[in-house]
Amino acid sequence: MRSYRTLFRTPEYTPFLLSFAVYAAAQTIGGLALATLVYRATGSPLLSAVSMFGPQLAQLLGAAFLLSGADRLPPRAILTVISLAFAAGTAVLALPGLPVWAVFVVLLLQGLVASLGGGVRGGLMNEILPKDGYVLGRSVFNMLWGLVQVTGFATGGALLTLLSPRVCLLLAAAFYAASALVNHVGLTPRPPRSAGRPSFSATWSTNALLWSSRPRRLAYLGLWVPNGLVVGSDSLYVSYAPAAAGTMYACGALGMFVGDMAVGRLVPPALRPRLATPLRLLLAAPYLFFVLRPSVALSVVAAAVASVGFAASLVLQERLMSLTPDELAGQALGLHTTGMVALQGISAVLAGTLAQLTSPATAMTLMATASVAVTLTLFVLERREERQPGAGVPAAAEATGTG
Repeated sequence: MRSYRTLFRTPEYTPFLLSFAVYAAAQTIGGLALATLVYRATGSPLLSAVSMFGPQLAQLLGAAFLLSGADRLPPRAILTVISLAFAAGTAVLALPGLPVWAVFVVLLLQGLVASLGGGVRGGLMNEILPKDGYVLGRSVFNMLWGLVQVTGFATGGALLTLLSPRVCLLLAAAFYAASALVNHVGLTPRPPRSAGRPSFSATWSTNALLWSSRPRRLAYLGLWVPNGLVVGSDSLYVSYAPAAAGTMYACGALGMFVGDMAVGRLVPPALRPRLATPLRLLLAAPYLFFVLRPSVALSVVAAAVASVGFAASLVLQERLMSLTPDELAGQALGLHTTGMVALQGISAVLAGTLAQLTSPATAMTLMATASVAVTLTLFVLERREERQPGAGVPAAAEATGTG
């Protein structure tokens, strides 16, 4: 599938995208509002960064107990429940006088609920679209995420000059509720992809199977670590340039949009695998110069250029799906999403700590340097794996032990 027209004619794909767009708008406006609220209350770059990205750490715990539900629960119902839970939690965050510790308790609970979201959405998209449409469909999904971030962060930044952060949080809660409505009305009820009840043991046994393959491990690490370290740099925008943070996030999202459009629509399939390492290097390289404290204008351009590199995730997700049996697609993508956002949360904590000890600019440069080092290490390991006998065993054969 190489045509946007064919893609949007696929039943359920449009309401699927619309529900996610509204959810993403709530996430961007609410995240910026909460980070601003916490920074104004505490003056701490660490707490500000953690409030925006730290909830993703809770998804590690959720993944340990709940991730098998990505394939064993009905997707429409789960997506609706997740959106409603976020609507309620965000409304609580807007309560006047809520202490900072209570803010993080709410964020912890939201992170646990969110741990199912990536796997459910990824598995549902894999069902809605034909096999040859996944990369194009995922690129549009990522482009939409980038576009919503552009408008969401820009709108959020503008709203914060006119309204209080708490009012913006209430607006985000309303968007989450609207996403739940679109899920319920626009998506068809579907049975779970796999039999059995979600459980701790089912989650861990499947995660162990997914992790047992060295090629999948390298794909997961490539999806998680370089990306997460750079998001640690991104989490410091509010403390690096408080007045321009919304603009930096918006331009970063614009760069991500451009990268996903180019890789998903314009790059030939045969060329895509070669772009994984260059894109991951591009993701970090512009931040290496932030130690020089560039002007706001240059910082905005650097954020946009670097974010083109997020398109590496398309290449690596395609590789992951080629190595994974269909019946495990939801949990495989859920493990990817959970690991990715958990690394982002860890990186936000690390970057915030470094910023407390040094400066936001220095911390951003250190995180980018680590990302480049990890990318080069993974490149060497991937090249060694390609030279191993039996590399590229089909996913079905590997899963059944017939390879």
